[in-house]
Amino acid sequence: MILVADSGSTKTDWMGYSPTEQISFSTQGINPYFLNAHDIFKLFSKKKEIAKYASLVKEVYFFGAGCSSPDKIEVISNGISSFFTNAYVAVEHDLMGSAYATCGEKEGLTCILGTGSNISYYDGKDLHHGTHGLGYVLGDEGSGTWFGRKLVTSYLYHQMPSELSVAFGNEFQIDKETVITNVYQKAAPNTYLASISRFMINHKEHPFIVDILREGFQEFVDTNIKDYNNYKNLDCHFVGSIAFYYQDILREVCLKNHIKVGQILQKPIEGIYNYILRKEGITV
Repeated sequence: MILVADSGSTKTDWMGYSPTEQISFSTQGINPYFLNAHDIFKLFSKKKEIAKYASLVKEVYFFGAGCSSPDKIEVISNGISSFFTNAYVAVEHDLMGSAYATCGEKEGLTCILGTGSNISYYDGKDLHHGTHGLGYVLGDEGSGTWFGRKLVTSYLYHQMPSELSVAFGNEFQIDKETVITNVYQKAAPNTYLASISRFMINHKEHPFIVDILREGFQEFVDTNIKDYNNYKNLDCHFVGSIAFYYQDILREVCLKNHIKVGQILQKPIEGIYNYILRKEGITV
C-alpha cells in the first residue's frame, strides 16, 4: 500500500492506494515543532482503523508544515517509520505538496492560507524557498492564526462593533486570562488562535469582518507575493481553508494588485495523491 499525507498544524489528511482498495482518513496535525517522534507513534497507535495497515504500507509520502529543515524532517520520518515498519518514508514541506496539487508540471506561485501561511515559487519541477514562513509569532500573514489574533485583540480592546462583540463573547466566552493561558502557557497556541477565526464565516458580510479580511490578505500580498519580481506574470495558486472560504475577498484583493489567481483548493490532498500515483505509473 502507498500512503500520501498532507498535514497542517491543525489536521492531517491521508489517502492510501493498493491494488485491492483505496482508503482515506484524517488525524490531528503533525508538525515537528509541536510533536516529537514518540508523539507521532502514539498518534497512530490510537487509531484502530490505521493499525491494521501498519505492516502493509510499503511507501509513505508525507507533506507537512514545519518540514523545512533536515532535523525537523527526521522527526517526522522517525515517527512514521516507527509505526509503518516496512515502509519507505519520504518527507517534504507542505508547500511542495501544494505545488504538486496546483501547479503540477507548470511554473507558478503556490501559497498556503490555512492555520498558518506561506508561499514559494515552483519552476515546474523544483520548489524555490524564499525568506517567508516565519510562523505565528513573526509571520503567518493572512492565516487563520493571524485573523484569530485580530479578532481576540479587537474584542479584548473593545474595538469590535457591539453587535459582533456580543456574538463573539457568547460563542467563545473568553477573557484576558483565558487568552493569555492558551497563547503563552498551553501547547499549540497557533491552532488555538486559528480556531477562533471560524467566527468570521457566519459574519463574513459584516463590514468589520470584510475590512479584517481585506487587511489580512493585503498584508499577505505585500509581504509575500510582491516579494517576487515577476509575480504579475505568474499564476498564483492558493490552498487552505482560509483561502477557500473567503475566496471572494481574496480574489478582490488579488485583482486590485494585478495578481493572476489560479486554483483555490480547500484541501490539496487529492491533487497530491493523484500526482504521486502518476509518478508511480499507477492509473486509478
